[in-house]
Amino acid sequence: MKKSKFLLPLYLAVFGFAGTAIAGDCVISYDRTACAGQEKVAYAKCDGNKTCDKAKPADTQEACMANAMNACANDRVDITKSKKIVAKFNGAALVGGFNDAGDADPKGANFCAKARPDFNKCP
Repeated sequence: MKKSKFLLPLYLAVFGFAGTAIAGDCVISYDRTACAGQEKVAYAKCDGNKTCDKAKPADTQEACMANAMNACANDRVDITKSKKIVAKFNGAALVGGFNDAGDADPKGANFCAKARPDFNKCP
């Protein structure tokens, strides 16, 4: 019994501190809505699919949330009409503040507001 009491603090000292240096698992889920006739180009970032998941570097939940908010940016307003972005950090869903339609919802998983100035600009 005395041996296990000695080994537990040693184990925690060696492996407990080592675990804090490992980055978290941040997964961003993209769901794009293309402008009419632009599906092929709009979905190219997801290998031709409307939706996909991408791992992003993040050491903290806050960093993962920042990645998700940044993923809402739409630089191709004539190709992508809008996006729905959800994120998970270490397997747990994060709250984005918007529902699936992009309306404000304190418990919503979507990080993108439908009223963004770079959404709904299709020609």
